[in-house]
Amino acid sequence: MTLFNVPDYLDWPAQFCLLTTVVTWVASIVTSNVSQVDRLWTFLPTIYSAYFALLPALPRSQPIPFFPYAPKSLGWHALRDYSPRALLMLTVITIWMFRLSYNTYRRGLFSLKDEDYRWVVLRSQLHPALFQVVNLTFIAATQNVLLLLLGLPTYVASVIQPHTPLVASDFALAGIALAILAIEFTADNQQFSFHSYKHAYLAKEKTNLLAPVKPYNPAEQWPGARLAWTPDDANRGFVTRGLWRYSRHPNFACEQSFWWVITLFPLVAPSPPNPPRLSEIPTLKAILVGLMNCDLHKPLYASLKATFLPSLWYLIPAVSLSILFFSSTKYTEAISLSKYPEAYRAYQRRVGMFAPSHTLLKALHVKFFTSPVESQNIEKLVWGTPHIKKD
Repeated sequence: MTLFNVPDYLDWPAQFCLLTTVVTWVASIVTSNVSQVDRLWTFLPTIYSAYFALLPALPRSQPIPFFPYAPKSLGWHALRDYSPRALLMLTVITIWMFRLSYNTYRRGLFSLKDEDYRWVVLRSQLHPALFQVVNLTFIAATQNVLLLLLGLPTYVASVIQPHTPLVASDFALAGIALAILAIEFTADNQQFSFHSYKHAYLAKEKTNLLAPVKPYNPAEQWPGARLAWTPDDANRGFVTRGLWRYSRHPNFACEQSFWWVITLFPLVAPSPPNPPRLSEIPTLKAILVGLMNCDLHKPLYASLKATFLPSLWYLIPAVSLSILFFSSTKYTEAISLSKYPEAYRAYQRRVGMFAPSHTLLKALHVKFFTSPVESQNIEKLVWGTPHIKKD
C-alpha cells in the first residue's frame, strides 16, 4: 500500500499518521471531546522513532494495510543491521515517553471524559462550525503531522547515516537530554504539588463543601517539589515558586530543548549530514555587498542556499515544535491573564516566558527602570508579602 506517492521512508509513517488523524477526529466528534490527540501525544513520537530505529526487524513488504514494514528501496545499509545512534535516540525518547505518560496520567488526561482547558475556552470563543474546522485542520491533522516529524531525526540516523559506533557527541547529547528531562520532571512535580496545595487550602477555606478534601501533605510529593507553599501562593492562583521563579513555563522550555537535542544527534555526528562549517558561511560583509549589488544577488542566493538549506531541512522537526509551543503558550497566557489580570501581568513583567536569562533582564529592568513603589508591588504580586520566607 503506497500512500499519495510519498517517499518510501515515509510510506508507513504517513499511513499511520492518516489513520491516527481520522481516528482522533472521529472520536472527537463522537465524544464531543477534542483532547483525543493529547492522549496520544505521549506515545506517537516514540512509535515513529521506534519504526525508524527498528527497521531491520520489520518485514520487507506490507502484508496488510497500516502494518509497519521496511521498504527494500531504503537500501541494504539501512536494513542489514541496527544504527547504534538511532537505538540510543530511541532509548532517550522512550524515557521521555514514560515521564510524559506519568504526568498525563496523574493529571487525569487519560480519562476519556477529561479535556484540555484550552480547548474548552477556544470552543466558547468560536462558532461551532468554525471550531470543527479548527478541530479537523489543526487539533487532529496538524498535530498528528507534527508528531510524525518528531520521528524524523531517528530516520536520519538510521537510514541516511552509516551505522558507525557511538562517538563522544552521542554520549554528551544523551546526557544533556536526560538532564533536561530531570529538570522538566521537577517542574512538572512542582506544578502538581502547587495545585495539590492550592486545591486543599482553598477547599479548607470554604465551609459549604459537600465532601471533605484530602489535606495537603508535602511528604507525598517528589523530592524537589516539597516547597513551603503559603496562602499567598494559593490565593494568587498560579505557581511562581521553584523553577517557575526563573521561567514562566520551565516545562515548555525543557520540552522544546529536549527535541532540539534529539534533532541535533545525527547533525553533530562525524557522518553527514553536517551543519555548515564557519569557513563555508558567507561573511556579513559578503552578504551586505551581495544585497547592494544586483549582479551579485544570484551568486549570493546560490551560496546561502547551498550552505544553509540542507541543514535547515533537518531542523524542521525542532523548529515546527518551537513554533507550536510559542503560539500555544501565548494563547495559554491570554487565558491566564483573563483569570488573574493584575497578578499574571506582574508575573510577565518580572519573569521570562522560557529562558532564565530573560528573567534576569526583566529583574534588572524592574529594579532600575520602575519606581520603588511599583517594583515592590510587582514583587508582592508575584511572590507574596516580603516577610514570608522564600524557597
